[in-house]
Amino acid sequence: MSVADATSMPAVATETSAPTSDPARGAALTVRDVELTFRTAAGPRPALGGVTLDVAPGEVISLIGPNGSGKSTLLRVIGGLLTPDAGTVLLDGRRITGPDPAIGIAFQDPRLLPWRSVARNVTYPLELAGWSKERREARLVDVLALVDLEGTEAARPAQLSGGMRQRVALARALALEPRLLLLDEPFSALDALTRERFNLELLELWSRTSASIVVVTHSIPEAIFLGDRVVVLSSAPGRVVADLAVDLGRPRRLEALDDASLSSLARAIRGHLAAS
Repeated sequence: MSVADATSMPAVATETSAPTSDPARGAALTVRDVELTFRTAAGPRPALGGVTLDVAPGEVISLIGPNGSGKSTLLRVIGGLLTPDAGTVLLDGRRITGPDPAIGIAFQDPRLLPWRSVARNVTYPLELAGWSKERREARLVDVLALVDLEGTEAARPAQLSGGMRQRVALARALALEPRLLLLDEPFSALDALTRERFNLELLELWSRTSASIVVVTHSIPEAIFLGDRVVVLSSAPGRVVADLAVDLGRPRRLEALDDASLSSLARAIRGHLAAS
């Protein structure tokens, strides 16, 4: 997958506006007053404390917060994998109440089926959706090209590197051509240099799919580099304490992170994290 060149601009915190639907540029996501408490043997454990968030069509949102702030929980609520106790999640005005083909999800652990080949892992969502064998095979060619995995169709997960397994997980998440892609620290297990390269490739992938993306990260530089906005969650129960725009041109290059103009945004994010 090619690495994008870029220009950069100073990064500043600005107010953001609510999304409007644009079918050609991903999905508009609306999260309103979402609350969730887990019931455990030790008693109730509040996870989300009234989260409100908007994502515009084609926008990339970086979600950052302290450990236990509910970032992954929020992603699962948005993806329809968890039902909130209160609040709503809307995708282009349509309420999300369960897993939805318009939403693709990739986790920190690729969660591939070890007995299935790359081809059968990637096309598994298509099988569940009732696609014919011919349609599955045609889509497989397209999506493997998208993540630069041509020629790996017959391989099993155990035969692949960690980075390649993450690519397979991304391909599977993209198989149904989702308009919203949710990424839960998909590259955190990779070494620093490989992670930087994959971040570049993720942005290249985004430029070719135009999906809206919400990505969870613990890294402030990564949050700035990937996102159009950085949304900061408080400690549990998680709530939005800052929503900061990233005024950084696209396509992007890693050298932009060395620009002194980004330090004010990084300081602002760090300050919100410390305060939370």
